[in-house]
Amino acid sequence: QVQLVESGGGLVQAGGSLRLSCAASGLTFNSDTMGWFRQAPGKEREFVAAIRWSGGNPDYADSVKGRFTISRDNAKKTVYLQMNSLKPEDTAVYYCAADRSGLHVEVSDEYDYWGQGTQVTVSS
Repeated sequence: QVQLVESGGGLVQAGGSLRLSCAASGLTFNSDTMGWFRQAPGKEREFVAAIRWSGGNPDYADSVKGRFTISRDNAKKTVYLQMNSLKPEDTAVYYCAADRSGLHVEVSDEYDYWGQGTQVTVSS
């Protein structure tokens, strides 16, 4: 049974930082592309960042480039999202997801497994 469990969300002031973690089980993991998505109230789920099995050349949404960093530890089967210079518009539920193909990393429908999400709230 595949499980993705996010942690690290919380309330932070604008300009602050948070580090999200996603622990995977039941996956091969080191051959999967891992992604982060987010969904704000009343909005559709949107792509944030993705990292392929090798860890090279991560993809980022334009809105988070230069502020967020995705990384992975294949030995620990964990993917991270370091979020710096947070803005109120980053407020959302953040989801971790696993994609076995890695072909279209920005497309949520391409992902095979999802976590339950973790709330990130940035106050102004």
